[in-house]
Order: sequence, then C-alpha cells, then structure tokens
Amino acid sequence: MIKRFGGMNISLKNPELLARFYNEKLGIPILTENPGQSDYDGVELGFNKKEPVIWIWNENKWGKANLGAVTFVFLCDNLDKTYHELKEKGVILDPPVTAVWGGKELNVKDPDGNNILMLEE
Repeated sequence: MIKRFGGMNISLKNPELLARFYNEKLGIPILTENPGQSDYDGVELGFNKKEPVIWIWNENKWGKANLGAVTFVFLCDNLDKTYHELKEKGVILDPPVTAVWGGKELNVKDPDGNNILMLEE
C-alpha cells in the first residue's frame, strides 16, 4: 500500500521560468537537477528529500503534467515579513488577510496560474 506522499508534478511551456520563480522568488531550494537521471530537463524543488517535493516538467516535451491549477500550501514564521520580502523581489501579490477560520493567509499565483497559499506557523 501507499507508504508516503512523494510530491507534485507541475509543468509549464517555459519550465525555467517556473523553477526560477519557486527558487529565486519564494526561496524553495533546488534539491536535484535532472532528478530522474533521464532526459528530463527540469528540477526537483523542496526542503529535503524526506518531505514532499515539486517536480517541474517541460510541457512542450512531456505534455501537461497536471490537468488544472493546484494549490500549494507553505508555512512561514511571519507573513507580514514574507509579504514585504516578496514585494521587494517583484512578486505581484496582495497583503496578508485574516481568513474565515481566524488565521492569517497570504496568496500568490505562480507563472502557470497555480495558487500558493502561505500560512503563519
């Protein structure tokens, strides 16, 4: 049976743009380039290989990896600080809001239209 959740495949016609957004703008580390040791032309992003990762594929070469937009949830220490850091990096986003459940949320879209939800830990 299933042992653990490995990660999420996403794709874009410009995979370098998507990888740079997650790495340079959001600060998600690149764990492996060419993670499958094939003619894969992308990266594996995450915080360590024992947690779920994001695999980015070239949609022109491999087809669409996901059938619609997804929502990634990331945890932050301070959403106000994260908001200001992202604004300084040129990311277009609205300030954090208090959600209906009472916690603070910060939302941003990646270059492929996927939603990134950041929560304060």
